[in-house]
Amino acid sequence: MIHEVFMPALSSTMTEGKIVSWEKSPGDKVQKGETVVVVESDKADMDVESFYEGYLATIVVPAGEAAAVGSTIALLAETQEEIEVAKQQASASSPAKAATPAPQKAPEPVAAAQPAPVAAAAPQAATQNGRIVASPRAKKLAKEFGVELQGLQGTGPHGRIVAEDVEAAAGKAKAPAPVAAPAPVAATPATQVKATPAPAPVTPGQVVPFNTLQNAVVRNMVASLEVPTFHVGYTITTDGLDKLYKQIKSKGVTMTALLAKAVAVTLQKHPLLYASYTEQGVHYNSGINIAVAVAMEGGGLITPVLQNADQLDIYSLSRNWKDLVDRARAKQLQPAEYSTGTFTLSNLGMFGVDRFDAILPPGQGSILAIGASRPTVIANEDGMLGVRRQMQVNITCDHRIIYGADAAAFLQDLAKLIESNAQSLTL
Repeated sequence: MIHEVFMPALSSTMTEGKIVSWEKSPGDKVQKGETVVVVESDKADMDVESFYEGYLATIVVPAGEAAAVGSTIALLAETQEEIEVAKQQASASSPAKAATPAPQKAPEPVAAAQPAPVAAAAPQAATQNGRIVASPRAKKLAKEFGVELQGLQGTGPHGRIVAEDVEAAAGKAKAPAPVAAPAPVAATPATQVKATPAPAPVTPGQVVPFNTLQNAVVRNMVASLEVPTFHVGYTITTDGLDKLYKQIKSKGVTMTALLAKAVAVTLQKHPLLYASYTEQGVHYNSGINIAVAVAMEGGGLITPVLQNADQLDIYSLSRNWKDLVDRARAKQLQPAEYSTGTFTLSNLGMFGVDRFDAILPPGQGSILAIGASRPTVIANEDGMLGVRRQMQVNITCDHRIIYGADAAAFLQDLAKLIESNAQSLTL
C-alpha cells in the first residue's frame, strides 16, 4: 500500500509550511515514529515523524520549498516493490496535490506526519531512533565547517545540538549576545533574543521574499487592522523595582520576569484586561498567560508565553523565561508555548525608546508597551525637586470590550504595585 505524507498543521494559524530538510532519502527504510522531515511552521522548526513503517518512495516537495497544509509532500511505500509504482504516481501528479491513485494500489489518505517529541537529554549529543538531534542551522554549519556532529555535546534544550555548538567546535565561536540583564538600575526588560541583528546585505532594487515567520506576522497584523483600538499611557516610578532587582538578580531573576509577575498580579484584579472578544460576547480567559514579544534573527518576532504567571514565584518564572528564550533561539518552541497568551508585553526600552504604541495581537484584549526607565527630575508634594527613575508604559486595548476607564484603572494599580509594594513580587 502507498501512503501519502501530508504537510501537517503544526499550529492553528499555519496555512503552509516550508521543508527545512529531509531526514530520509528516497528508497530509505522508515520506521513507524521515526523522523522523516523537518518542517518550518509559522513560528518554529518541528521534527515530523511517520505514522507507518515502509520506504520513502519519492519526495514531492524538496527541501527549501513550501507547501500548503494538507498537501502531499512525499509518498511512502510499504514494500520495496511498490516504490516504482509510487514514483510513477508522483510523476503524473501536481506538486501541490496528490496524484490520482494507480489502479493496482490506491493510496490511503492518512497524514503520515505529526510533531515528534523532543528527545531526552543525554551527556553527549541527544539521539532519536539512532539519529543525532540537531537544529537545521547546526546541520548546515556542520557541513560548511566539516564538523562531525557525532562527537559534539549539545547545549540546546534536551541535549539538542545548536549552531553555537558547531561554531565552537569549528573554532568560530562568537561571544553570545546577552538575552536578559538590563542595566542594574533600569527597569527595561530584555525581550529580544539577541541585540538587533545586522541586516543582510541587499542589492538596491532587490525584492527579498518574506520568510515563513515574517509571513505569519503579516497575516496577524492585517487581522489586527479590523479591530478598533485605543491607547492609554502612564508614567511609573521604578526606584523600588530597581532596588529589588539588584537584590535578587544574582539568584537568576530577570527584569522581564519581574515585570511579567507585576503585570500578572495586577491582572488578577482586572479580568476584563486579559479577556477576548467573541461574536457572542466577552470571553473571560481562565489563565493569566503573559506573552512577551521577542525579535528573531533573520526577521519576524515570536511571543513566548509564561503560563499562569500570577501563580508562579519569581524564581520559577525566571527559570521558565530563560528556557523559553533558549528554545525560541533554537526554533524549538511548541505551538502552545507561543500561541496561548492572554496578555502581551512588548518592550523597546532596551533600545532607549521612551514611548511607543504596540499593535494588538489577534485574539487578545490588551498589549502593554514598555519604554526605557530614565532618571527624571520631579517635584514632590512640598514642591521640592528630586531625581527619580521613571518609565513610560502605554496600553493598547480592544475597544469592543475594554473602555478607557478600565485601562486607566489597571495602569493605576500596576503603578501602585511597582512603586509602593515591589517587594511583594518575591512572595
